[in-house]
Formats: sequence, structure tokens, C-alpha cells
Amino acid sequence: MNVLAELKARFRTALVELTEKPDELLEMVRPSQDAKFGDYQANFAMPLGKRLNRPPRDIAQQIVSKVELEHLCQSPEIAGPGFINLRLDDQWLQQQLSDLLVDERIGVTKVETPRTIVIDYSSPNVAKPMHVGHIRSTVIGDALCRTLRFLGHRVISDNHLGDWGTQFGMIIYGYKHFLDDQEFQRQPVMELARLYRLVRRLMDYQEGLARLPEVAQQVEKLEERIQAQRDLVNSSDQPADKKEKKSLGRLQGQLAELQQEQSRSERSLGATRSDEKLGPLLEQHSDIGRRVLEETARLHEGDAENIALWEQFLPVCRDDIVRIYDRLDISFDVELGESFYHDRLAGIVQDCVQRGLAQDSEGATCIFLEGFDTPMIIRKRDGAFLYATTDLATIKYRLQTWNPDALLYVVDFRQSEHFSKLFAAARQIDDHPLELVHVSFGTVLGDDGRPFKTRSGDTVGLDGLLDEAVGRAHQTVCENDTSKPIPELSEAQRHHIAEVVGIGALKYADLAQNRTSDYVFSYDKMLAMNGNTATYMQYSYARVHGIISRGNVKMEELRQSQTTILLSHPAERALAIKIVQFPEALDHTVADYRPNLLTNYLFELAQCYSNFFENCPVLKADSEAERNSRLLLCDLTARIIKQGLGLLGIGVVDKM
Repeated sequence: MNVLAELKARFRTALVELTEKPDELLEMVRPSQDAKFGDYQANFAMPLGKRLNRPPRDIAQQIVSKVELEHLCQSPEIAGPGFINLRLDDQWLQQQLSDLLVDERIGVTKVETPRTIVIDYSSPNVAKPMHVGHIRSTVIGDALCRTLRFLGHRVISDNHLGDWGTQFGMIIYGYKHFLDDQEFQRQPVMELARLYRLVRRLMDYQEGLARLPEVAQQVEKLEERIQAQRDLVNSSDQPADKKEKKSLGRLQGQLAELQQEQSRSERSLGATRSDEKLGPLLEQHSDIGRRVLEETARLHEGDAENIALWEQFLPVCRDDIVRIYDRLDISFDVELGESFYHDRLAGIVQDCVQRGLAQDSEGATCIFLEGFDTPMIIRKRDGAFLYATTDLATIKYRLQTWNPDALLYVVDFRQSEHFSKLFAAARQIDDHPLELVHVSFGTVLGDDGRPFKTRSGDTVGLDGLLDEAVGRAHQTVCENDTSKPIPELSEAQRHHIAEVVGIGALKYADLAQNRTSDYVFSYDKMLAMNGNTATYMQYSYARVHGIISRGNVKMEELRQSQTTILLSHPAERALAIKIVQFPEALDHTVADYRPNLLTNYLFELAQCYSNFFENCPVLKADSEAERNSRLLLCDLTARIIKQGLGLLGIGVVDKM
């Protein structure tokens, strides 16, 4: 049972007599932050009193007299100006725990009305190896899929792969001009990535070179404007006012930014020219941008040679990505890349034009949207389509195929404007009552506060990230095991534990963050045995199994024994309260699609268990009844930790 939902349902009956809109008030029924105020608090009497122009304590008293809480709570206590403090009835709590012992879902009932939800996440460009920038979308999306499915929803996970477009035009160009065939035969993915980076740098050079005169001209014009404004001020008998000073300061700020861009560009161009490998290629490939677009156009038009190369590249790139997903224990229901939708794009544009939703603007086809300064372009002047066009085609396909209630896009915050426009356009095209959500997230940072990179400045590969996490976990496992009088683990067990702990630590370190925030990556913190880490949760789980093993307890028989769970010690009761709050934690997690609310709950549960472990002897309890009761509390804790971590895509081990 979801205790919070039950309390809200019971208070609703009392509130509807006082207000036509009880829902916002019911959100003020929450778990107490301090046990001295009870287990839950209802704090809606104050705003309701203001609304009705009545004393809040009178309102609280009226509600308490109407609400039916018998057998669920002890008599409510009205405190202060009208807080309603609630303490769960111990007999009711004991019965709930007894029910959980034989409940495979540990109190989590499936939703009465399941929704169909498509979740779009991970979505790497297959032309490049996966890197640290893919970790957040991948693990957040997977955790949401697992949690929503567990709650009973129909979930379709869709990995919208970047398997088409300009990046393949770049690789095809690189393959035709710069291929190291021996390296391609040995490590095809790494060679394709090298070709991509090489072509990208040559393109960046030419684009930077073309941009430089424009920047120089802008700098010159700004300098002239600033000088003219200074001359105007100096020629006046009156000192410059605040408005003139502010205007001059703004111009000087713009000039400083342009000069910095000019300086950075000149340094970058100089470094490329002096590079012994890149320098000689610059003149020969001076029109590389145009030629890459030509290769891309040939691919899109079905050119036999380019299609054959694309079909050669795609499987090896996909295999490399699948290998990473296998290590992360992540799979998808559907993997329809951009190439799947290519033949649908012209129809999308034509439909938008015919329905008057899109129009020509300087040769491009655009959808003009209310509330946006710029339109959403769906076909460029040269006839090329854009991501927006593909995304509209994707929404249409998903509606036709699965008739979903919601589409979730787990994509970083930098794409916020794109998705705002996309959702607005989609609602103009189809009035389907569809929930469209951009589940945005921040950036993984290094110690310097910048996006996490290697010491050489390269983006950190996801494969290397996993190897490092597992390697560090293996070192810790070995040190812990060899420090014992008699080591307990075989080398195979150590490697298995290291894989579970290392990859779990990496996932949890990300999921434990508020997804909209940036966070600083740290191997040491994520593998710590204390604090809000997967390692701490996994250790708590292993600790329970250690107790059960030492006591030779047949846990399944004990669960079926109808043993009464005793709540005589405050630590026992606090742990029991936290156990029955598991369904609430899952509801909070999916309410705004924030896995960190589940990690917060698991951490609080583990802390309650640690306090219980320190204060309540289990195997050396004073009586058999107390021993069995505490064993069952341990068991429930371990089961919830395992289930909760499982919903985050993280495994557990019996020994650490």
C-alpha cells in the first residue's frame, strides 16, 4: 500500500466540504522531516484558513473531526497554528510488514490505468565511439523505463540512432581520401573515428578561415562606434549620463568578446597550419565543406558507391555500440535511426505546406511558431532536411504505430529550444492529446568545472570510463579480501563483484544527481563505501546476506512462518516506516521523471538500516521472537535495496 496516497484519499473526503480544489492542498500532506512531529504531516490548514478567512486551528480541528483515520493512524495531533501531525498505528504498521513478507512486489501495486509511454534516450551517432557525454541520457532513460514498467505502464524504449546525415558524408569523404586500410582492417571503428575527427578539423579550419575576415570587420566597426560615442561625450559640456555609460559599456563588452573570438580563432588556425599531418592537407582540401555536403547528398540520393560504404560502416559501428550497452545491461525495444525516416521527410514538408502550417522564407521552408523569435526550419534552401524534420516524422510514426499517451525525450539541456519548437509544431500538426516531455539534464564536469575530458583534452570514451571504474573496484575488492585472515573470494568472484560494483557506481553517481544540474565526476567519491553511493547500498545488501549466512537462516521458511514483526525499539520502527514508504518513492520518481528521488530514498533506507544494525542485535537478540523479527526487517530492507537498485539498472552481490 502507498501510505501517502491512502492518507491523501482519506483527507480528500474532508477537504471537499471546504474547497472545490482539494488537489493542491493534498500536496501538503507529506512525510515528516522530524520524528517528533509524527510520521506524516498535513499542513493545509494555514492556506485554507486564509482562503476562508477563518483561524487555521479551527480549520484543522474541523478536518480532523471529519477525516476517517481509525486503524491507520493514532489520534491526530494539532500543533502550532494548525499543523496536523500523524503517527501511524503500530498494529497497522505491523500488519503491513507481515503482508510485505510474502509480497513479491514489496507493497508496490500496479497502476489502475496503465499508460503507453515511448522513451527516446541514448541516441548516439553511430559514426563515433560512445563517450562520457552519452552516459547521462543512457542511464537516466533506462532507469525511467525500468521504473515505469515496474509500475505497470506499457513502455517502448527507442534508441533513435544517428545513423545518417552529414557525419556519414564526412566519414565517406575521409574514407575516400585518408584511409589507413591496415588500421581499418584491424580496428574499423577506431579508424572511422579517426577519419571523422580528421575531416572535422579540416572543415573547422576552412570555416574558421572564412569567418575570420567577418569577425575582423565586426571588430573594426565596433571600434569605430565606440570611438564615435567617446568623441560625442568628450565634445559635450555635460558629463556622460548613466544611459550613455551603460551603452558604451555594452559596446565595449561586445568588442571584448569579438576580440577573444578573433584571438582564439587565430591561435586555432595557426595550430592547424603548423600541424605536421594536417598542414599539408589544407590547400589540397580547401573546399572540403562543399565536398562533404556533396558526398552526403549522394548518400541521400541513393548513390550506389556511397550506399555500399554506408552499409559497410554501419554494422561495425553498431556492434561496437551494442558491446557497450551489453556491459551496461541496457537494451532497447526499438532502434530506428534517422535513416529509417529519410523517405518520410519530403511527405512531412509537403503536408505542412498544404495545410498552411509551413511557408517559404528566403528559400527555406519554415514553421512559424507563436512565442518564438525564429521559425523552425524543416527544409533548407538547398533542399536538405534537418533534425526538426526527422523528429516530426518520428512523432508521426510513433503515433501511428503505438498510439502513445506520452513521448519522453531524454536529451541534454542544450537542446531545450529545439524541443520547445518541436513540441509546439507537433501540436499544430496533430491535436492528439499527447504528453510531450523534454527530460533534460546537465553536463558531466571535470575538477576544472569544464566538460569532463582526458588530460590531452579529448572526450573521455565510455569504454575507458567503464574499464577505469571496474579496475578501481577490483583493486578495492582484492585489498578487502586479502586483508582477511583467510581470503574468501576466488579470482572469478572478485572480477564479477568488481564488474557489478564498478559499473553500478558509475550509473548511481549519475542517477543520484538532480538531473537538471551539472555535476563533477569523481571515481573516488562514486566508489566510496559510505555516503550516497551504489557501493554503500550494495554493502548494506551484502551485510544482510552475511547475517543470514552466519545464522544459517532459511529465509523463505521464516517469511512464511507468520512471525510478528516487533517494533519495540525506535530504530526498528524508523526502519519499518521507511520500508513501507517504498511505493511513495517510486511515485515521486516518475511524477517529474527524476531517478535521484529513488536514490535519495534508498540512501535514507540504508541509513535507517545502519542505525538499526548498530542498536538492535539480530543474531544475538534477547529472544527468538525478537531475533526472527529483526531478521525479517533485515530481509525486507535487502529486498527493497535489490529491487530499487534493479530499477536503476544496478546489480547487487551477496559478498563484497
